[in-house]
Amino acid sequence: MISNSSKYAIRAVLYLAIHSSESNKYSPQQIAEEINIPAPFLAKTLQQLSKYKIISSTKGRNGGFYLTNLDKEGSVISIVKCIDGFNKLKGCFLGLPTCSDENPCAIHHLAAPLRNNLIKELSQRSIGEFAHTTIEEKEYLI
Repeated sequence: MISNSSKYAIRAVLYLAIHSSESNKYSPQQIAEEINIPAPFLAKTLQQLSKYKIISSTKGRNGGFYLTNLDKEGSVISIVKCIDGFNKLKGCFLGLPTCSDENPCAIHHLAAPLRNNLIKELSQRSIGEFAHTTIEEKEYLI
């Protein structure tokens, strides 16, 4: 339902939410090494997220990517929308162009409730909440 690009972006943003601050910034290479993502790919992704103000960045000697407290209040769905667009998330699980409630694919009635619940959770829960749960529940980003 979401691309690898969005998955990598979510992992990187959660990593930043847990580890970064305005005084502790990370380069794409540092993040990529920590969460096992291709660095050149991640650099472009982080630039896009920064452009859309989902994460923060500064240039220069002490520059890098980080999350402010305000950034942490954003929803995880904003990451997916930035990287994939909302239509990808709302699209047919089998990739059919005309799938809908009125014209369902073979698994539409199974996939649609799962997709709708995922969209709801990613929309209602903040980046900070997911980061907190990751820490508390000892969940993994790698």
